[in-house]
Amino acid sequence: MLNDGAAETLKLLVREIRERLDVAPAELGALAGMAAEEGPADPAATEARLERLIRERDGMGPVNLMAEREAAEIEARLTTLQHERAELAEAIARLRRGISTLNQEVRRRLTAAFEQVNGHFARLFNQLFGGGRAHLALVDNEDPMAAGLEIMASPPGKRLQALSLLSGGEQALTALALLFAMFLTNPAPVCVLDEVDAPLDDANIDRFCNLVGEIADTTGTRFLVVTHHRITMARVDRLFGVTMAERGVSQLVSVDLARAARLRQTA
Repeated sequence: MLNDGAAETLKLLVREIRERLDVAPAELGALAGMAAEEGPADPAATEARLERLIRERDGMGPVNLMAEREAAEIEARLTTLQHERAELAEAIARLRRGISTLNQEVRRRLTAAFEQVNGHFARLFNQLFGGGRAHLALVDNEDPMAAGLEIMASPPGKRLQALSLLSGGEQALTALALLFAMFLTNPAPVCVLDEVDAPLDDANIDRFCNLVGEIADTTGTRFLVVTHHRITMARVDRLFGVTMAERGVSQLVSVDLARAARLRQTA
């Protein structure tokens, strides 16, 4: 039998155990992870462990009573961000697929347009030079969107070479062939040519005028040609010029050459 002092001490211990651990004294072993047949640990070691655990707990700082609520808010925010990330990844994938499809279509159209321009260029070059051959070549890259353009030309009696190795007149005729080749690929209602015949001799100017007339009849394009050459001026339908009858006074004059030619025939 316990005396009154021991009984009172036991009651205090039982009360403290229930208050601090919310278990009965008989459940302490299971709470401590001890087997049923295992005896109590060394009191000194247990006391040292208890002090260590208390220090570790105190080192954690004050208890955050809002931790559970904050964790729930963070988890909800994380779920939203993951959902937005998935939507963004899908949008990026759709955009990349669209870019890939667009690039394929651009390459297809560019290749088709290049072949068409190249065909017109070869024919017009031969027509302007009265012979010879020429072609366009994509260089430096297999991708037509990133490749450079090389103009290869062979006037009559000359070997095939790059445009930069031709003479000034040959370069002008080759450039005209390329210009009209692109124009035939995508015609416009009006075309302005500013002194493109300046570096040409009479024979080449005659071929140039024949080509302009042919394209005008084929496409219905109206050509506005700025020129100082008499042969070109003689081949147009209407001639416009600026004259200065008095010093400082300019005057625009025009002559309907087509109408004048018809009047001459009927005279």
